[in-house]
Amino acid sequence: MSDIDAESVEEGVSPSRAALEHLVDPVVAVADGQITYANEAARQTLGVPDVPVEPGTVLDEWSVLQSAIDQTTVGTARGIELERTPYDARVHRDDDGTTIVFRSNIGLEPTDDRVVKERAINEAPVGITISDPDREDNPLVYINDAYREITGYSYDDVVGRNCRLLQGPDSDEETIAEMAAAVDEDYPVTVEIKNYRKDGTEFWNEVTIAPVRNDEGEVTNYVGFQNDITARKEAELALERRTEELEYILDRVEGLVQDVTAAVAGSTDRSELETAVCDRIASEDAYEGAWIGERNPATGMIEIKTSAGVSPDPISTDAGHPAAVTLPNEAVAVDTAGGTTLAAFPLFYNDIEYGVLTVHVDGDREVDDRESIVLSALARAVASGVNARETSRVLETDAVVAVDLEIEDEAVAPAALAADTDCRFEYRRSVHRSGSGSETSSLFTVIGDVDELTDAAAARDDVDCRVVVDRDERCLAELAGEADPVAWLSERGVRTKAIEAEDGRAVLTLEIPRSANVRSIVEAAEDRYDRTDVRSFQQRDRDGRSRQEFAAVLESDLTDRQFAALQRAYLGGYFEWPRPTTGEELAQSMDVSRPTFHEHLRSAEAKLCRAFFEDG
Repeated sequence: MSDIDAESVEEGVSPSRAALEHLVDPVVAVADGQITYANEAARQTLGVPDVPVEPGTVLDEWSVLQSAIDQTTVGTARGIELERTPYDARVHRDDDGTTIVFRSNIGLEPTDDRVVKERAINEAPVGITISDPDREDNPLVYINDAYREITGYSYDDVVGRNCRLLQGPDSDEETIAEMAAAVDEDYPVTVEIKNYRKDGTEFWNEVTIAPVRNDEGEVTNYVGFQNDITARKEAELALERRTEELEYILDRVEGLVQDVTAAVAGSTDRSELETAVCDRIASEDAYEGAWIGERNPATGMIEIKTSAGVSPDPISTDAGHPAAVTLPNEAVAVDTAGGTTLAAFPLFYNDIEYGVLTVHVDGDREVDDRESIVLSALARAVASGVNARETSRVLETDAVVAVDLEIEDEAVAPAALAADTDCRFEYRRSVHRSGSGSETSSLFTVIGDVDELTDAAAARDDVDCRVVVDRDERCLAELAGEADPVAWLSERGVRTKAIEAEDGRAVLTLEIPRSANVRSIVEAAEDRYDRTDVRSFQQRDRDGRSRQEFAAVLESDLTDRQFAALQRAYLGGYFEWPRPTTGEELAQSMDVSRPTFHEHLRSAEAKLCRAFFEDG
């Protein structure tokens, strides 16, 4: 029960007094050493006469109560157990006096319906209010303890005022109108509305208002139920925001992914691809711009290759800038310094570094995990597209960097087999493997004991070796699988010119286009293969352009099977006399019948002659 000061109870039939007169619990107000008020229950059960009267003359345990009052801080309440009376007391002290509420400590009889109802309402876990529509502005005449706990308002703060006192600047006007209409038309309503506590803090209130009718059906009061649902409501609103953000991201991402994918597929060269990607990202409202840079080991700077929407300066690789941080870590780096969020994504494909994509986010908005995942996927698509452009330039350019690597690692098949045998391996070229889709394999001339070679290969799970042509102390062998370095290098835009392996050591002669990130490719090889040394490193132009063009035209005209038949026939000595191998043996190496092999071979020979003798 709330504090009641002496002044309020002497004002005649105040709202506070009117409510207290209906309570079954005795209530007295004490001020200046006098009982200044006693409700009907106190007058009847405690025998309090007309006020004012000295408390000690009517209250048996006044000394205990006086001690409790002295120990109670102004503005607080204290519960007291009384031994000589069938009541416990609760002392409420304020600046002007003290209110004491007596409650029976004896179990209630089932017939005490009024008592049960009163206590049930007052001790309910939800806020309960009662208003009087017969009075001007339908003021509140009762609130329970839970209402005070929820709102911070005391009994005297509230009684006599309309329940709208909880409303504030962000209380929804439509919801307020809905409650007003329900009261005007006498029907119950339940709403969720943002309300304000006495200290001004916001909370979400689930409010139910219902009319109370007498036996004649007339509305005598309105009862209200308040439930603080702030935690649930904030969780719902947060979920709605996340859902809206996700829908926005998905809508934005769908178009962004489609356009970037189209740029990757449709660009004719690397520069065009990078420009298209930056332009597309910069066109999004969520981003100020984007740029792609590449690390220059000679200057120690990340140099800007293309940009859109922003004009960045070169960045030192030692700086704390996200673009400098992301490359060595190969992970997303985000920074919000300077009022702008920068998100940098490394461009790596097949362990080869192709630079960094940096996105300038609009304002200082955070980049969440979902957006980071999407942009990372775009960065991988860009790196894949750059890799494809760089790989295609292997056959198109004559400006190359020639690199000789010496590798002593059993992960390189010819080096591993050369360590297990006395054989010497000489690389001839790579081929499409028959019956294996797009898988490639490498052909080697092997000088040494063929039986020793096949036994060594059979003992290794990571080496797939097939002898194509067997001669005395020499054979043509096909190597495939993870241990074949040629396929791995080819995926990274590297042409393998020669491999010589002996005594467990392989020397690879490679050609890499000058436009490629040569340093990154060499570092990737060093990371992949142990004991890798760079023996030479020089720029040069390829020789024999007309021969290269001739071979490119011929290869584009031959089918895979025709090319394989012609190649195996030539390398296997089929065109020598006497022939060291037969058409039947070559057909078996391709897993085809002898007539089929000869059909592919004759078609290839016809195309070769046509390319040699005819113009174009």
